[in-house]
Amino acid sequence: MNIRPTLLTAALAGVVAALVWPVLWAQWGGAAVGGSFEFIIATLLVIVLPAHAFVVGFTRTHDPSTRTIDSALLKRIGAWLGSAAGVTAFRALAGL
Repeated sequence: MNIRPTLLTAALAGVVAALVWPVLWAQWGGAAVGGSFEFIIATLLVIVLPAHAFVVGFTRTHDPSTRTIDSALLKRIGAWLGSAAGVTAFRALAGL
């Protein structure tokens, strides 16, 4: 399966992360300092894996020997973080 990360997929991954993280934290993360096994697995499956697939991707997009900055990756990271911050701000302002 070849998943091609785009700005849209990165933004959607950020939205999902921002919506799901408070639920995961309330369910498993608040009581334990290091988190429970379920909390760690849920974080990997719901936050980390989609972020990697839809922001970073599974294929190399440029030659690492060129020593240049991957600007497309930086834009996708910005879209991911920006959408997550936007959803978090919206939820705080809306009182959700």
